Amino acid sequence: MTTLLVIAKAPLPGRVKTRLTPLFTPGEAAALAEAALADTLAVVLAAPARRRVLVLDGAPGPWLPPGIEVVPQSAGTLDERLADAFGQCAGPALLVGMDTPQLTTDLLAPALAPDAWRGCDAWFGPAADGGFWALGLAVPQPELVRGVPMSVPGTGAAQRGRLTAAGLRVRDLPELCDVDTAHDAELVAALAPGSRFAAAHRGLTAAGVR
Repeated sequence: MTTLLVIAKAPLPGRVKTRLTPLFTPGEAAALAEAALADTLAVVLAAPARRRVLVLDGAPGPWLPPGIEVVPQSAGTLDERLADAFGQCAGPALLVGMDTPQLTTDLLAPALAPDAWRGCDAWFGPAADGGFWALGLAVPQPELVRGVPMSVPGTGAAQRGRLTAAGLRVRDLPELCDVDTAHDAELVAALAPGSRFAAAHRGLTAAGVR
């Protein structure tokens, strides 16, 4: 079975979701990030996997549910940290971030099915902003990630191109919207009204001033 990896920062004010400010305060942005991470980890727990691992920048908090292994993120740029996360895996691995609280087990299902790796070497989940929200490798090879330019509009195309240039057979997951801006937060909360993230967003915007 596949190892499920979640790469995340501990949801602390001033360290996460800084692009949600100034519409939201740093504390409110951290509360939204915590809700998004909790939603993501709940889906990971419900999905079929050999291991469920949180690759964390920071310390675990009360938001961490039982059943999730925690390993520290390595130092370096994001591509190096992603590469290191894959390097710690033996066998197929699928990595997701903490920015898509609309994630469901159904969205992950194709990459976690018993035949997910039959005729397939990699799974790729594109993000609406040009990045990616999921990356799966049948054989974790850190060099397939290291050196890919991150957090730019062409990140997703560069990463997928790296996979195909290596001769990998790639299958795609649906495109999702990352929560980076206040506008993104509003869209994603509407897409997943029953999520912790949507409830947190409603609580912060109920007064109608944001």
